[in-house]
Amino acid sequence: QVQLVESGGGLVQAGGSLRLSCASSGIIISIYTMGWYRQAPGKQRELVATITSGGSTNYADSVKGRFTISRDNAKNMVALQMNSLKPEDTAVYYCNAGRFPIAYWGQGTQVTVSS
Repeated sequence: QVQLVESGGGLVQAGGSLRLSCASSGIIISIYTMGWYRQAPGKQRELVATITSGGSTNYADSVKGRFTISRDNAKNMVALQMNSLKPEDTAVYYCNAGRFPIAYWGQGTQVTVSS
């Protein structure tokens, strides 16, 4: 059974930082593109950042320069370091493991940024 479990969300003031982690089991993430997505109330889920099996990264324009995605294949984990947080970053953040045509999702972790 595949499980992706996010942790590290919470409430933070604008300008603060959080580090999200995603622990994976049931898959070997080294062959997957790993990603973070988010969904704010009333909005569609959107891509935040991805990292390929080779380590190439891609970021949404809204988070470039503030967020950093990383992976630790030995620990089967992926992380998202979020700095200079803004109220508009408030959302549920989801971990994703993708290898076409397969995609796995975590249950999400809430991030709330107060102004």
